[in-house]
Amino acid sequence: MRTGQRRRLSTEEATRWADSFDVLLSHKCGVAAFRAFLKTEFSEENLEFWLACEEYKKTRSTAKLVSKAHRIFEEFVDVQAPREVNIDFQTREATRKNMEEPSLTCFDQAQGKVHSLMEKDSYPRFLRSKMYLDLLSQSQRRLS
Repeated sequence: MRTGQRRRLSTEEATRWADSFDVLLSHKCGVAAFRAFLKTEFSEENLEFWLACEEYKKTRSTAKLVSKAHRIFEEFVDVQAPREVNIDFQTREATRKNMEEPSLTCFDQAQGKVHSLMEKDSYPRFLRSKMYLDLLSQSQRRLS
């Protein structure tokens, strides 16, 4: 949203983020708040990888598909990648093999593992964090 068009986050929206991790990920403000939280933990690479995969799946050009796949792999999946995500050896190797012929689904296994990790680990911590609780109380105060 542009600066002049920004609207305040409603308490209902922020509260719904606790319904499920996927609800949080489907909300632009939810992703922004979760990203800010992960930055405080120095662990935003998992979310950035997940978002890169979502964007990658929208690619329609074969030439762009191949270059984007290699960029994502080199940035997040490869061993010693600058923003290496926490995935097991088998998933990393399966994804490496998928790089031989990149497709829209070549990151699905790795993305699923990262989603599951965030859902079970980072997301519950986010919901208990001072950042999220403050955000909720600020939105509730605006109602009173």
